[in-house]
Amino acid sequence: MATNNLTADKLCIDTIRGLAMDGPQAARSGHPGAAMALAPLGWTLFSHVMRHDPQEPQWPNRDRFILSCGHASMLIYSLLHLSGYALSLDDLKQFRQWGSLTPGHPEYKHTVGVEMTTGPLGQGLASAVGMALAERYIAAHFNRPGYPVMDHFTYVICSDGDLMEGITSEAGSLAATLGLGKLIAFYDDNHITIEGDTSAAFTEERAARYAAYGWHVQTVSDMNDTEALKAAIVLAQKDPRPSLIDIRSHIAYPSPKMQDTAAAHGSPFGDEEIAATKKVLGLPESEKFYVPEEVYAESQKVKARGSAEHTEWHKLFSAYAQEYPELAKEFEAWMHNKLPEGWDKELIEFEPDVKGLATRVSSGKVINALAERIPNLIGGSADLEPSTKTAIKGSPFQSPEHPEGRNLHFGIREHGMAAIVNGMILHGGLHAYDATFLVFSDYMRGSVRLGALMGVNAIHVWTHDSIGLGEDGPTHQPIEHLASLRIIPNFTLIRPCDANETAEAWKVAIAHETGPVGLALTRQNVPTLDRSQYGAVSGLKRGAYILAEAVNGEGDKVEPKLILMASGSEVHIALKARDILQAEGVPVRVVSFPSWELFEAQDAAYKEEVLPQAVTARISVEAASTFGWHKYVGDKGYALGIDHFGASAPYQTLYEKFGLTAENVVAHARHLVSK
Repeated sequence: MATNNLTADKLCIDTIRGLAMDGPQAARSGHPGAAMALAPLGWTLFSHVMRHDPQEPQWPNRDRFILSCGHASMLIYSLLHLSGYALSLDDLKQFRQWGSLTPGHPEYKHTVGVEMTTGPLGQGLASAVGMALAERYIAAHFNRPGYPVMDHFTYVICSDGDLMEGITSEAGSLAATLGLGKLIAFYDDNHITIEGDTSAAFTEERAARYAAYGWHVQTVSDMNDTEALKAAIVLAQKDPRPSLIDIRSHIAYPSPKMQDTAAAHGSPFGDEEIAATKKVLGLPESEKFYVPEEVYAESQKVKARGSAEHTEWHKLFSAYAQEYPELAKEFEAWMHNKLPEGWDKELIEFEPDVKGLATRVSSGKVINALAERIPNLIGGSADLEPSTKTAIKGSPFQSPEHPEGRNLHFGIREHGMAAIVNGMILHGGLHAYDATFLVFSDYMRGSVRLGALMGVNAIHVWTHDSIGLGEDGPTHQPIEHLASLRIIPNFTLIRPCDANETAEAWKVAIAHETGPVGLALTRQNVPTLDRSQYGAVSGLKRGAYILAEAVNGEGDKVEPKLILMASGSEVHIALKARDILQAEGVPVRVVSFPSWELFEAQDAAYKEEVLPQAVTARISVEAASTFGWHKYVGDKGYALGIDHFGASAPYQTLYEKFGLTAENVVAHARHLVSK
């Protein structure tokens, strides 16, 4: 019986190798070599190890699988097809073509069964840490004796390139510290990169490095030894540490000419070499995308096993719901991303205060108000919590001893932090945030961009958002960062002007479902505005709104002669400038402009209401690069900002020296309205 199983598995593995060659050849581009080498591991996982139901891919307790080396995408497409997911052989034939379900790199929400978008190396392994962390936190919240309703592994295949990227060092180190024992990574140790043998740039002992982190490390000497792979997985599943299984493989195995060559990484083999390789594999040499009926018979077994495991879980959950009905209801709400009823009603309101609060401080108060109502809100900071004010009071920090902890020590690992938060959200069931200074969003950018591409609703809390942080100087003062973040598609940046706008910004961020949200917050205090005198804070959700209307000498509303626009702390400068200009008889409207992206989502009528085209005298005020503001100030307006690096001095001095004052705004305004 064992021989028959081994024979059937080998046929499936070799079929995957054939598909891995045929896809790139048909597309005239792609990466066949790694997919061929990884076929034994992939098939072993999908057919014998992983709990997954191809007919219900979103089963909450499924094992998560991530192909971190996303260039080997024909591997996952072949596995999904042969496991019975809704991905047809015709889909595989459309590899890398317009509108196909099989793009060059796996894409989340595009292809059924793909848990995350991969391709930028390192991201998959780093986000897998977040998935394992999410599993443990949800299990700690819901599991009860005899009812492990959340109990699964996270498996990830990674390459030499993944382990070279710094992000995996950040995430791998933290994974060991957190003791994420249900994370199992498979290292495809094939000794090949695009430029040749890995020895050209990668000579360290990789297994020793992960052992030093605190991972459980094993070595399998032959990728084709599926029994050794299974035995290593069993040991990894039993170990309380995250596991790395270092597997020696041969890229493009068993191609006569391409095996162990750098050319096999990213180029189709050509018909002649494909035929020669298929001959070695015992596959029809001239038939493209060949899948024998015996392989489809094995596929049915995978589907049946997955369905049976899913059915058993449903029985367990039904019994759980009988004994713990409220927990079961909450579990389903978490996994369907449903917020508790009334979570945003009368959340928190700040009294008017001329001295006010730094928006980072008001943000911390809002986080704690939200945490009382949203038990699946979890997050942390890159070793800056005393500055970012992001701790949830009354909850421990996440650790092996406190898996229920809602606070995270990410350490000084900004890039890994953002990827881990992506993974927590991709897992499902959580609202997750991270925090650091805005200037360090540069260190996070790869993960932030990928989160936007996937549409995950990560929340990035970025404090110390301008020269207002003062004495730390230009290394810590963000200048180009607001503009840089605003150009990321599917990303929403919000820069609130006071405590109540900050509360509203958090409401928008929590409810947002179409991509990440960044909150840019001040270090310095800003006044809390009296909303009885100014526009309603709810206007924030529309991106920009009329904060102070133009009035005449009698206080009656009139058409503005000038519009001042500002975000964040500079709104208060605009308001002071308005007071001066109004006293001079110039009717001025002030528009609070916390989010370009939210404003752009409004209809034309609302945009015209806030920024009437007839009013061409416009000034924007923001303590950052002016790049992009000309879209709103127009050819006849003026963008006041900082198009150079900052300096070290008290923030009041910096604002004065760099011309970010009400008096300077007034000077520019007088010039504009006199034209």
